[in-house]
Amino acid sequence: MLKSKITSLSNYLIIIIFIIALLYTYLYINFNNKTSKYDLKDSSFQLKIIDIYIDGNYLKLTLKGKEKLIGNYYFSSLEEKNKFIKEFELGTNIKVIGNLEVPNNNTNPNTFNYKEYLRTNNIFYVLKISNYEKLSNNKNVFYAIKNFIIKHIFSIKKSYPYLYTFILGNSNYIDSDIMSKYQLLGISHLFAISGMHISLISSLLLIILNKNNKKELIIITFILFFMFITNYTPSVLRASVLYILLLINKKFKLNIKNINLLLLTIALIVFINPYTIYKVGFIFSCIISGILLMWGKEINKKRKLVKIFKVSFLAFLGSIPICLYYFYQINLLSVIYNLFYVPFISLLLFPLSILTFFIPVLDNILFLLIVFLEKITLLLSRIPSVLIFKKPSILICILYYIFIFLWLYLKKKTLIMLLVIMLIFHYQYNYLFKSEYVLVLDVLQGDSILIHSKDKNILIDTGGSITFSNETWQIRKNKSSIAINSTIPLLKSLGIRKLDYLIITHGDYDHMGESINLVNNFQIEKVILNNDLDNELEKELINNLITKEIKYYKNISSFNINNYQFKFLDTGIYSNENDNSNVVYVNFHNYSFLFMGDAGKDREIDIINKYNIGTIDFLKVGHHGSNTSTSSSFIAKIKPKYALISVGRNNRYNHPSLSVLNNLANSKIYRTDLDGSIKISFKNNSFQIKTMPP
Repeated sequence: MLKSKITSLSNYLIIIIFIIALLYTYLYINFNNKTSKYDLKDSSFQLKIIDIYIDGNYLKLTLKGKEKLIGNYYFSSLEEKNKFIKEFELGTNIKVIGNLEVPNNNTNPNTFNYKEYLRTNNIFYVLKISNYEKLSNNKNVFYAIKNFIIKHIFSIKKSYPYLYTFILGNSNYIDSDIMSKYQLLGISHLFAISGMHISLISSLLLIILNKNNKKELIIITFILFFMFITNYTPSVLRASVLYILLLINKKFKLNIKNINLLLLTIALIVFINPYTIYKVGFIFSCIISGILLMWGKEINKKRKLVKIFKVSFLAFLGSIPICLYYFYQINLLSVIYNLFYVPFISLLLFPLSILTFFIPVLDNILFLLIVFLEKITLLLSRIPSVLIFKKPSILICILYYIFIFLWLYLKKKTLIMLLVIMLIFHYQYNYLFKSEYVLVLDVLQGDSILIHSKDKNILIDTGGSITFSNETWQIRKNKSSIAINSTIPLLKSLGIRKLDYLIITHGDYDHMGESINLVNNFQIEKVILNNDLDNELEKELINNLITKEIKYYKNISSFNINNYQFKFLDTGIYSNENDNSNVVYVNFHNYSFLFMGDAGKDREIDIINKYNIGTIDFLKVGHHGSNTSTSSSFIAKIKPKYALISVGRNNRYNHPSLSVLNNLANSKIYRTDLDGSIKISFKNNSFQIKTMPP
């Protein structure tokens, strides 16, 4: 009787601790004024390396001094890169000369916020390294073990990206394209170390240590070390702490409810680092675990295949609001896919990866399975089963979970119908609440402008970062893509499922460099190219368009969308690519827009002579504000009220030029390097301009 009362009190106490933890988290995040221990003027640092990532000529270090810093460096030669790999490891103390930089916020709506991401890890500055030297070797036994593990993983030549993922909890070395496909199928969470992986390892240890009286203590010690080697990633942290609590609960027969142990796990973790509550992996892991713990007994009664389906369905159901909030899409077939992927990865690929670590000769077999997995994934990713949704508010996500939990508890069909109706309503949002806006994306030193008219979408240019790495050793495996990392997530978050027109002003990389990534990863109806001869980049795009049966056009004068006419101001063929830019004029919502591409002064004169365009409300300034465009005579003629300059921060060309800014003295100037993305929204014959500074 007394034990029952203690158990009951413990359950209530855990709920109270959980509520206090949430309150503490809210207060800490909103009222904590914690600042960096470093000064921006600091330039010399003595630091310890706690994580290393190398890709091509790029080196990223996680460093620990007074606090954690992220260090970025580019190797100048292959010899320097090889020397670093040979001489530097985790735990190495180094002296670094460099400049501290404040990381930028996201400058495009609903895209990855690097500054906030670092803040969740208590990192305030990024260190731009100009020089470094070793002070002393690692003397920490735990780092020595981790260094051995890392070196051993990299010695397994073919399968090391997946070993690194499953053993160290870091998927950075898996090709970014294939990871995006895993995410598209809704199975990327299987590559984060979870409770299932912890249970498999611990169960194996229990078998090995069956007759050892201290087996629980050994397993807990192993799990604590495993948390260390995986850098305390959120999913590992949740899985490990919960497993330890479950082990203690069973060992001492405390009879505390499993769901309450999960609440205690969350409380302990957020007490240590309140910002963990923002991490997608942690949120996903906690919610799915909570749902499976609540309805676990019911699932266990089912036959094996039915059980797997039930688990997959409940995981899918619980993940819907998370996927909509962070990824703006759900894959309707992910429940079916998980019937294959869950056993294949958790019961075959993961155990074989652990076995290959100890028996490297199995590398070829593991690699064959990896190739099979990736080919199947690429094949399935072509099946049109993804629904794209406008990003929901937190309130909408809470409403989703209310419907989900009520249905799971009450089992009433009306509740699941309400959930389906809510999803349909959300899916049709852009059709029910039609909006019109022009959005100048921040694509660094490039151009990309989205025009959204009710249910139609036009994108003028795609942006594209030019790389100057020529040698093989310099080329990065996981190349950064503006389209995949920024433009496509942005389009999805706005509820945009296709582009009716993609207009390429001309063939320069900073205007169309991301066009192929966009064509390969997003639905596009029609593409419009400029009138001159095609360069190699344009030919590559055209080949992709032909393969995908996407219509493309040249030499067109205009097209209409929702009663808006987009006019192409054609003035002939010129001797340079910039002057051959498609120049587009549209009277949008009773305001005139002129998009100049990279057209220069000669083209400007010809436009004035051939077309009577009158004064312009919004001018997308030509050639990023270069002095080759935007002449004083052109500006005097069109008298733009607003000037929009798409330009990269601290760009090597010193755009925009002072002379252009002087020419635009009578215009209100918006610049993507200073203002981030520029959104002009129209409603009731008026407009509002909103920016997102870095």
